[in-house]
Amino acid sequence: MLSDLAARAQFLMDMIDTTKELGRSTFQTLDRLNHIRISGYMQPQFQVASEKGAANYSGGNFAPQSDNRFMLRRGRIRFDYARTDTEGRNQMQFVFQFDGTERGVFIRDFWGRFWENKWELFHFTTGMFARPFGFEINLSSGDRETPERGRMSQILMKTERDLGFMASLEKRKKTSGWKFFRIDAGIFNGQGLTAPNEFDDYKDFIGQLVIKPQKIANNLTLGGGVSALYGGLVQNSTYSFRMTETSGMPMFVADSLTSMPGDKLPRQYYGINAQLKYKTGWGFSELRGEVWKGTQTGTQQSSETPNSVMIQPDAKFLPFYVRPFKGGFIYYLQNIVNEKQQVMLKYDWYDPNTAVAGQTIGSAGTNLGEADIRFSTLGAGYLYHFNENLKVVFYYEWVRNETTSLVDYTADRSDNIFTLRTQFRF
Repeated sequence: MLSDLAARAQFLMDMIDTTKELGRSTFQTLDRLNHIRISGYMQPQFQVASEKGAANYSGGNFAPQSDNRFMLRRGRIRFDYARTDTEGRNQMQFVFQFDGTERGVFIRDFWGRFWENKWELFHFTTGMFARPFGFEINLSSGDRETPERGRMSQILMKTERDLGFMASLEKRKKTSGWKFFRIDAGIFNGQGLTAPNEFDDYKDFIGQLVIKPQKIANNLTLGGGVSALYGGLVQNSTYSFRMTETSGMPMFVADSLTSMPGDKLPRQYYGINAQLKYKTGWGFSELRGEVWKGTQTGTQQSSETPNSVMIQPDAKFLPFYVRPFKGGFIYYLQNIVNEKQQVMLKYDWYDPNTAVAGQTIGSAGTNLGEADIRFSTLGAGYLYHFNENLKVVFYYEWVRNETTSLVDYTADRSDNIFTLRTQFRF
């Protein structure tokens, strides 16, 4: 279809009289359109929860009186405008993508990229785009096999994107060696799309080294990478809460000595990931793993990055809470019968506060709450590709929380989710 459209456009351009002003203007318009690509996908789905009002990270919490729903999880339209130089090398790209669902329309990508072609080593990206951290964050929701990213990804990297600037080092010359890796380094606001604007002076530095998939044996490829994020939030209140031990009991204690108003409270993440893929007679077997750890500054109610300066009704600033965290994702993907059919297993876990566990959470005087609970999710599913434009996935998730002293978490909650999703793509 695209080749037919291109042929028609070229025919029209050949027929235009460019000696006249109207002809020249029409020719320029068609020439620009010739560099535009439009793509997109839609993900309608049906879900059933094991309990009414189930809280989840598989599309958002259910309404209090509902345990099943139809929803449009994503509806993406993307416009790409790209130009090459006289030798056919990448030169410039502009991308605009938005997401439309029953909940509204939101911008997802709005960025430009420039390639230098003297050394064919660097390219630069600025605008709103995905943070260069880890594997799962940068795997498109249209390509990902499981319906959603893991809980940790959604909490620490909510919406995946941020406003900033990134420089990338990647060899592109055909005769060059060392083409198996890429280095990305960028500066970002830090709050992502959860905040209407930047509310402090601190920025996030994010860098990653990506090892592209390499053949290490017959039918076997291996890829991976390491990532780091150094950022922070301004302390607005007279104190922050940090973990310590008092009489052998781990708890949050107000700290007004080591940090003062205006100081930088830490957000530091470290990640490592690997992907092992083996070609079989049916298609592929693939194993992916990713682990993050670090320090996160959030609030008492949530370990998400705050999206504002957090002011109480009495006009006082809410204090921030600093937590050590750790989590990860493991995928196993297997084609069965042929490449159209695939089964999958996924395990992800997120411990937002590794300094505490179990019954201590919720104990009197500890200031520990729901935001400190460890969660793990085991998912299993089946995916069928009808063709390159349509796929369907059946997926069930068993969600487990650690038992605590909190009233709602003295046992594992009933919050398992079944998802039946179709994806239409063009």
